[in-house]
Amino acid sequence: MGAELHEIWNAASLAKAETSLADLVTEYRDTAPKLAAWLEKNVPEGLTVFTLPKHHRRRMLTSNPMERSVQQELKRRTVKVRVFPNEVALERLVSAVLLEIDDKWAANTKAYIIKWECQDP
Repeated sequence: MGAELHEIWNAASLAKAETSLADLVTEYRDTAPKLAAWLEKNVPEGLTVFTLPKHHRRRMLTSNPMERSVQQELKRRTVKVRVFPNEVALERLVSAVLLEIDDKWAANTKAYIIKWECQDP
């Protein structure tokens, strides 16, 4: 799954990314219908990055350190629980952790993302 998503985000054009996404959704529709529906609903929003100039898109791919720290914190908190009674319980814990992280970022005065103007190529 990770390799397929990587292929979508690194596609040469929006059309190729959309084709790869459609193939991925088709591949998972029978074996993991919830995942396929989620991909179909949510991934196209992330494809708007293809509307940016190429040099801006390259910069957008560098958020890995921030994402990694969030994922590590989510993993740390969910591993302690081990087994969740249902999906709602998992969503509740993950939402609380994400809100906590957001509060820390909002209170921090450091600028992690530099504002830049988008100019037509």
